[in-house]
Amino acid sequence: MKNKIKIAILGYGNLGRGTELALRACPDMELVAFFTRRDPSALKTLSPSVPVYSVDNILDFKDNIDVLVLCGGSATDLPYQSPKYAEHFNIVDSFDTHAKIPEHFENCDTSAKKGGKVAIISAGWDPGVFSLMRMLGGAILPSGKDYTFWGKGVSQGHSDAIRRIEGVLDAKQYTIPVPEALERVRNGENPELSTREKHTRECFVVAADGADKARIENEIKTMPNYFADYDTTVHFITAEELKRDHSGIPHGGFVMRSGSTGEVGETKHMMEFSLHLGSNPEFTSSVLVSFARAAYRMNLEGLSGAKTVFDIPPTYYSPKEADELRRELL
Repeated sequence: MKNKIKIAILGYGNLGRGTELALRACPDMELVAFFTRRDPSALKTLSPSVPVYSVDNILDFKDNIDVLVLCGGSATDLPYQSPKYAEHFNIVDSFDTHAKIPEHFENCDTSAKKGGKVAIISAGWDPGVFSLMRMLGGAILPSGKDYTFWGKGVSQGHSDAIRRIEGVLDAKQYTIPVPEALERVRNGENPELSTREKHTRECFVVAADGADKARIENEIKTMPNYFADYDTTVHFITAEELKRDHSGIPHGGFVMRSGSTGEVGETKHMMEFSLHLGSNPEFTSSVLVSFARAAYRMNLEGLSGAKTVFDIPPTYYSPKEADELRRELL
């Protein structure tokens, strides 16, 4: 039997727990450690036999971990953590601030190459799986237009960004496609749609007693890269209401490519890929785990540096051998 890929998790929020669960479905992988900024003795995981360590001691384990899965947020955690640890570990993250991905890639690439490691960034469903679908759509139908719609669903990154605002105790943010825009694309109209015309954002916020709600609402609506370009509604509710009405973390979305072929482009085509997710973090975690397998295999072959979904042969994601894939799925 081949040696199992040794995986460690840094961070134990929704994404960390989802990664822990995803690894249980992967017999070729073994969860060997959790790392946390909290008191390790206070962290209660679903895998009591797996040790929990302080992140302060993480470099003591760099020779015993094949891939470190980073489960922090994109707002403040990953821009710092990913480049820092990419020099010492093969890493995977789910950095999802689209506008800052090129900068994040360069930072991780420098660190990973310095240490001879592989750093796979932005490994989620968007960016990630949806990114690959957009690339394929453009390659297959070069004469056409891309459309991506997200939701209705809870965005972890946007919710996390709201929770980091002073005076916010908890929050959930829903991304909602504008129905009229979705229908126009499906009708083959190829509309020119602004960011604001495609989606709205709805926020449910629990504020601390005495907090300046007007300031919080303004900070949300003007936050660059997250809310400034969207029509955003902010509702202030109680913690009990948030728990009762917004405890789930569903999400999903659509990637479409509307294109044409033929001598004068008279033949119309529509490519559509959709996701309907019962749990955003559990699905994202499953993507992270498959990318962790790819990071391990690529590094095993001597590769290093930052990578994205575009750089990885699909066979590296799968636990199946190449002959199995040809026999069963081709």
